[in-house]
Amino acid sequence: MPDAPFPPSAAGASSGPSAADLEWVDSHSHLQDTYLLGERGPDPVREQRGDRAGEEAEVPGTEALLAGALRRALEAGVRRIVCAGTGPATSKEALALARRSASGELGAGAPAIWATAGLHPHDASEGTEETIAFLERAVASGETASQGGRLVAVGECGLDYHYDHSARDLQRRAFAEQVAAAQRLGLALVVHARDAWDDLFDVLRAEGVPERAVLHCFTGGPEEARRCLDAGMVLSFSGIVTFKNAGDVREAAALCPLDRLLVETDSPFLAPVPHRGRANEPSYVPLVGSAVAQVKGVALSVVADATSANATGVLGL
Repeated sequence: MPDAPFPPSAAGASSGPSAADLEWVDSHSHLQDTYLLGERGPDPVREQRGDRAGEEAEVPGTEALLAGALRRALEAGVRRIVCAGTGPATSKEALALARRSASGELGAGAPAIWATAGLHPHDASEGTEETIAFLERAVASGETASQGGRLVAVGECGLDYHYDHSARDLQRRAFAEQVAAAQRLGLALVVHARDAWDDLFDVLRAEGVPERAVLHCFTGGPEEARRCLDAGMVLSFSGIVTFKNAGDVREAAALCPLDRLLVETDSPFLAPVPHRGRANEPSYVPLVGSAVAQVKGVALSVVADATSANATGVLGL
């Protein structure tokens, strides 16, 4: 497949309902994380509004920012959102937000929110004890989806050799411990992988792939996609699939069976074209779905229906 500009069409590969008329699931976001809510990093409100750096601008509080993100998601047809933890603090934030969703505190019309809890490979040097203890308490308290709660998975966890923020042996140990926890606790596994495919599969072979496992924000090509699929994993595609230089990711999306495919934003990171370079949010997940529909040559509704059903099954939403 040529590596050419790839602007996703809002209508997908063929005529039919608009993206907002369909039902979407953002299978991986960090909506709970205050990166998106304006307390860390660039101000997403100012970026979305296009204010120039240095201009005075009134920034809404975190609750207003959350309400706005949820409203826009609903307007875009996003009915369910999974918030992924990357350490003890963000895992607690994710489950707290999911509890608020379950209680109706976020509003009757807001998208429903679920949570994952895990330790990102960047922070593997901190050790998994606190994260796994949090998971065990949540299970003991009946907070998993199978128990009527909103915790659906262990993760995101895995290996990232691109940055090596934690030593590789510590990454492998933390990943193995979380794979084992997912097996023991009966939860799905959400995997992060970057430039570490061989070691990733070595750990999975040693520990065993949980019955329900997602390779989130897939960044490999066809070969890596086949390895993941052969191992029993589901592939989740992010806004990267819309990037000009991501032909290998599009090839992977094209070969991935519809019943093994998810879409996500990984917000606030990796905003899809035409929003690249700005803060990402769940309302953009239909753009990811549209890009997938185009490379697979199917109607947008086919991708929306399949990915929503897959999220229900693999994550137990």
